[in-house]
Amino acid sequence: MNIFIVGPMGSGKSTVGKIISDEMFLNFFDTDEEIESRTGASIDWIFDLEGEDGFRKRERSILNEMVIKNSIVLSTGGGIILSENRIFISNKIINNKTIVLISIFIKN
Repeated sequence: MNIFIVGPMGSGKSTVGKIISDEMFLNFFDTDEEIESRTGASIDWIFDLEGEDGFRKRERSILNEMVIKNSIVLSTGGGIILSENRIFISNKIINNKTIVLISIFIKN
């Protein structure tokens, strides 16, 4: 079983993902953490240097690796389903995966 968690930035995807992975004895991955560990750079720095397009390219690469794994929980980046290739990305996530959508509401 694979569980992919999507939702806006700051909604608690990683926190919820870690709890789910612990409870279900699945491996946990976070696309942002994967990018940072592989590049040795922060997400902010990558955005500054490569722009959103460069970051999204890296994010898609990580996603392509993760969709072929088994028994994982993946916390995706907040904008992964909003990017230019959202149909491609959505199809990658939807096929044979359980999806958890986290939504938040901000009171004024």
